Amino acid sequence: MTEPIRHPYLDHPGPIPFAHRGGAADGVENTVAQFRRAVELGYRYIETDVHLTKDGTLVAFHDDSLDRVTDGTGRVADLPWTEVGRARVGGREPVPLFAELLETFPEVRWNVDVKAEAALLPFLELVGRTNAWDRVCLGSFSEARVRRAQRLAGPRLATSFGTLGVLGLRLRSWGLPAPVRGSAVAAQVPEVQSGVPVADRRFVRAAHARGLKVHVWTVNDPERMHRLLDLGVDGIMTDHIDTLREVMEDRGVWV
Repeated sequence: MTEPIRHPYLDHPGPIPFAHRGGAADGVENTVAQFRRAVELGYRYIETDVHLTKDGTLVAFHDDSLDRVTDGTGRVADLPWTEVGRARVGGREPVPLFAELLETFPEVRWNVDVKAEAALLPFLELVGRTNAWDRVCLGSFSEARVRRAQRLAGPRLATSFGTLGVLGLRLRSWGLPAPVRGSAVAAQVPEVQSGVPVADRRFVRAAHARGLKVHVWTVNDPERMHRLLDLGVDGIMTDHIDTLREVMEDRGVWV
């Protein structure tokens, strides 16, 4: 059994509740107003996403384009910040700068999905400039992007596994001879991927044997939350922030 991986980002007593996009169920995901509601509810870990505008501004936003959640249109990467900044999420809340979030919520730790390769260097430069290394964990579906971030930032940056790291860990949990490479602090996974269970007892045991934390997304049903906590997962990401708080309070693990 490997000693648990240590990083200041992970300093939390018990399983971590993550507000996914601040609590996406409220309809104003990834906005200062929604992040503030999560913080007022007691959340100190918030999941968000970053994109880069055409003129090099780092914004907290999930989709490639403005169309789904705002009253604006167009791809974020093709628009200047002046235009992205005029868009309103849910018709009422502005798209925030990621730098604004670091400043506005100094006690929050951010789990950040870097959605585009162009956003990686500006993200790392901002984290370095604000000395926020202890407050961020970088994730991405791109294995290459995670590896590049690890090379550029070194151990001061917490990251989750990319897709290949998760695959290797899943195969090893089944007793198959697969490599588990990378210097991540956590495996952040869905419960099920393409019909194949991911976050089960074997996977959690295999991750913990290597000192890794297991964070599961995106879980909105209280029964599933209880089941995952019974398995010993180290964190749950949810759109329904009131529900997760109630579940963790019922179990005596809300901090």
